[in-house]
Amino acid sequence: QEFMASRSHQPATAVTHIELHRPEKRNAMNKAFWREMVECFTQIAEDPDCRVVVVSGAGEVFTAGIDLMDMASEVLQPEGDDMARTSWNMRRIIAKYQETFSIIERCPKPVVVAVQGACVGGGVDLITACDIRLCTQDAWFQVKEVDIGLAADVGTLQRLPKVIGSRSLVNELALTARKMYADEAKESGLVSRVFPDKEAMLAGALEMAGEIAGRSPVAVQGTKVNLIYSRDHSVAEGLNYMATWNMSMLQTEDVMKSAAASMEKKSPKTITFSKL
Repeated sequence: QEFMASRSHQPATAVTHIELHRPEKRNAMNKAFWREMVECFTQIAEDPDCRVVVVSGAGEVFTAGIDLMDMASEVLQPEGDDMARTSWNMRRIIAKYQETFSIIERCPKPVVVAVQGACVGGGVDLITACDIRLCTQDAWFQVKEVDIGLAADVGTLQRLPKVIGSRSLVNELALTARKMYADEAKESGLVSRVFPDKEAMLAGALEMAGEIAGRSPVAVQGTKVNLIYSRDHSVAEGLNYMATWNMSMLQTEDVMKSAAASMEKKSPKTITFSKL
């Protein structure tokens, strides 16, 4: 039973487009999804032809979240001869599912996610692990987990407070499971842009990805890695890591190439950068 996260690559722009492709089930996340996302982003992280990733969902809805029917046997009935062994196995299962979204964050290529319609439960875990979030005017977001009797455990509670400035709003969304619509998502900082419809959003996402892909991959990937490091460390630690990072990464031909283009009033997109 495949989830079919379809993947298309545009060599001209160095952008890889991943589409959650199970529209008949509202892109609900079944067992195959959790496995395929890890395989997909493991490949992308090492693919020198890919510089930026766009993630979107097929059909009218981004994702309805976890497919409870498909996942129930593993999640609700972990194996083990006693409480300790059952718990050990349960922890292993949860950690495996956490990895599905952590791998997006660890991928050095920036990830732009485009959300239309519903983004529920696991969908919020997914988008908070991405770097740039866009949505349509009809999009809505819901931290659904408390409604089905559990605390969200694959990233939302850890990443959403880092994304939205208001701790009170994060707590409200996570504790009440209420829906948040596009305007509030934009106002709170969950998304940075709202588009009138899916077609305009995907065009905007691919255009934005193209702008990022046109810059030096040394600069872009170093920026993503250091933004995430700084989020999780003090300013002093972040600056120290940055100095250590750039003591080697500044020794790149990309700086001279970019500076020359800038002096000639040319876009960085006119430069041919070596693969990374």
